[in-house]
Amino acid sequence: MSECPMQGSHRLFAGVNPTMAISSLAMVLVFVLFTVIYGELANDLYTGIKQWIESSLGWYYVAVVSTVLFFTFWVGLSRFGNLRLGRDDERPEFSNFSWFAMLFSAAVGTGLLFWSIAEPLMHMQGNPFMEMAGVAANTPEAAQIALRVTLFHWGLHGWCIYIIVGLILAYFTYRRGLPLTVRSALYPLIGERIYGPIGHAVDLLAIFSTLFGTATTLGLGVAQMNAGLNYMFGLEISTTNQLILISATAVVATLSAVSGVRKGILWLSEWNIRLSSILFLFLLLAGPTVFLLGLYATSLGDYLANFIPMGMWTDSNPERQWQGWWTIFYWGWWLSWGPFVGMFIARISRGRTVRQVVLGGMLASTLGAFLWIVIMGGTGMHLQLSGAIDLNAVANTDVTMVLYKTIEGLNVSWATMAMASLATLMIVSWFVTSADSATLVICTILSMGDQNPPQRFRIIWGLGLGALAGVLLLAGGLKSLQAATIAAALPFSVVLLVMCYSLVRALHQEEGEALSVRAVQEA
Repeated sequence: MSECPMQGSHRLFAGVNPTMAISSLAMVLVFVLFTVIYGELANDLYTGIKQWIESSLGWYYVAVVSTVLFFTFWVGLSRFGNLRLGRDDERPEFSNFSWFAMLFSAAVGTGLLFWSIAEPLMHMQGNPFMEMAGVAANTPEAAQIALRVTLFHWGLHGWCIYIIVGLILAYFTYRRGLPLTVRSALYPLIGERIYGPIGHAVDLLAIFSTLFGTATTLGLGVAQMNAGLNYMFGLEISTTNQLILISATAVVATLSAVSGVRKGILWLSEWNIRLSSILFLFLLLAGPTVFLLGLYATSLGDYLANFIPMGMWTDSNPERQWQGWWTIFYWGWWLSWGPFVGMFIARISRGRTVRQVVLGGMLASTLGAFLWIVIMGGTGMHLQLSGAIDLNAVANTDVTMVLYKTIEGLNVSWATMAMASLATLMIVSWFVTSADSATLVICTILSMGDQNPPQRFRIIWGLGLGALAGVLLLAGGLKSLQAATIAAALPFSVVLLVMCYSLVRALHQEEGEALSVRAVQEA
């Protein structure tokens, strides 16, 4: 493999690729100015593209994600599974717990806090699988199907996208000596041209998905932080307070990114898991303990029996928009975050084998997400079905309050405020770990794969991420950019399929080279 071209020699661009630095800045300015100045037009354009994708290309997204799922398992279980992502004698840089904590924190922690209770409640009120089974809404049978659908959206189909991108990038970086950027995955197909316009375009797409996806998530997520502070302390729900929360989150995330993976990001990620365990234990003990334990085993079996047919299902009813609103939206969101989370997984996976990354990443993360959803979502549905509290009404009117109302509904007065405080701290912590990971990924791409990019750029992009979220929040453009981020998943889905093909070529090439060397040695 060739050496990566030199980075900028001018002190302004020292440590980064000048073309990528200028292009990424121009891309950000163009999208932000267009979204802010022409807000209504931008919203109509982005939303229109997203709706067209959901209505016309649902079958394509279903096919792509299912194909990637089977491909990921094939790679992990094949004869290539024992290949180590690095030298043959290398061992993992991080322990299993640290690796899982960072992977899970960067990937889904924030989304699960937001949707783990609200989504099952919404599905319990109606979905196509209930209709096909003839199940009435808001019944125990509806609850089981609702949980199955939620687990499906947060299960193996989504995780395979993150894991395979991480695996591919780690392979080409640590085993083939290429820079840690998305463009490196195309080397077996276009060779040195990855350092030209094609490579720049692929990496800019990755930066777009990372930057705007994280900014919209941060901007929309502060609403839940604000709701928690309002619930506990009566802090007014206002744009001003949300801007303050965005600023504080961006500063902490920047400090974490500056400290590097082995310090800030690792420390925060491990504490995310510990704090989450406390909340889970409270819900498990204060809530319907026996019900939740049984529900986990039942739901896991139900998922295993149904996830393949569900993954291949496309809605034949053109009048029903449920699949576009939910499944296709989820697949688009997982795909749009694929470059960001995949690159971060690659960054922390050096020394692991292909099989360890695939099976460890897929199974541990899926089981962890399922535990989260069953405990939190199961508690919420049990409270709803028992009549203890009308959480459906809360979910339908203000999804940011569902978590707090669930804690309140358990009627453990001495612990309600403590657990609500813990939940709010978790929201902040999970958002910070997503933001600092995103900052590190963006800077790594701009520095052409330098895994310790210059600190000044971590500061610039970390604070810039918060500023971007704040500007879009003021301009009302966050939901527009969320739609644009989902639309960006379409071109990346093509890139992902090409990356998978490229990995197969590279694996067979390496196998052929090893056989040739062995033949020469034996001769």
